[in-house]
Amino acid sequence: MLRLPSSWVWDFWIADDGDLYHLFFLKASRALLDPDRRHWRATVGHATSVDLKNWTEHADAVIPDDSPAFDDLATWTGSVVRDDDGTWRMFYTAVSRAEGGLEQRISSVVSKDLFTWHRERGRQVLEPDARWYETAETRQWPDQAWRDPWVFREQGTWHMLTTARANHGEPDDRGVIGHATSSDLTTWTVQPPLSRPGAGFGHIEVVQTVIIDGRPVGLFSCLGSELSHERRLDDPVGGVWAFPTDSLTGPFRTEESYRITDERLYVGRLIEDRAGQWQLLAFRNDDEHGGWVGEITDPQPVNWVDGRIRIRVSDAVHTDRVIV
Repeated sequence: MLRLPSSWVWDFWIADDGDLYHLFFLKASRALLDPDRRHWRATVGHATSVDLKNWTEHADAVIPDDSPAFDDLATWTGSVVRDDDGTWRMFYTAVSRAEGGLEQRISSVVSKDLFTWHRERGRQVLEPDARWYETAETRQWPDQAWRDPWVFREQGTWHMLTTARANHGEPDDRGVIGHATSSDLTTWTVQPPLSRPGAGFGHIEVVQTVIIDGRPVGLFSCLGSELSHERRLDDPVGGVWAFPTDSLTGPFRTEESYRITDERLYVGRLIEDRAGQWQLLAFRNDDEHGGWVGEITDPQPVNWVDGRIRIRVSDAVHTDRVIV
């Protein structure tokens, strides 16, 4: 488990260099006292582990840039991939002071060793395409949703999945999985979404698609307060969700999503350990009294049960049962 005495930690992503797991995570000082203030003070922390359980913290990986810049307020959730030349590239979400954090954009930094990261001159700043997505000007939501890039390569093409909202549909039911493609990791083209609005989610956060035992599956998070009115009538609880898919690049049937944890855990990430077992890590969100926690769990094994992925949660939330 990763718990920092001086900082809350929440959204995270993992890179594996073959020897160490590198955990990158959002962090903010506990001196803020109110965890709701953390979002505008977020930096990207860094820790390493050989077993996904015991972590060594290092210097922060990414901090907001000097003003004026598109990322001078806070740096948020992303993912890390390795290019063919060995360079590591971290894609991350950025918000600026000039817009009060309203507009979300995606860009990247590079590293040779996963420890020291550099902003490149002339790097692309990716924004939603108004042909398919809500923008800051057209939004029917508190902020523009264009964040949480999950990047991977499939059949020679790099794909980016994002948290996004369609530009049509009921305002509380527009959550979709955004999409962009690239041939070289540096120049990206925004594509239409890979899921449809009307699936019951105001937004679909921190998407990840992986193949477990030969079967593709998708993961995302959504709190109960961000579910559509219709879905809340059926079940008002949010958490970490999974959805069926025939491939890593969709189309995604998010209307068939099922919850795999309740809101005690959030931002679930799937990773394969050295023994070949798929594990889920998440951050501890709410405690038994409804208070916010801000620490990252130990890994929990993931298996297929009756066509759905299931996890067994033990010390992650001080219980020993499957949360459904």
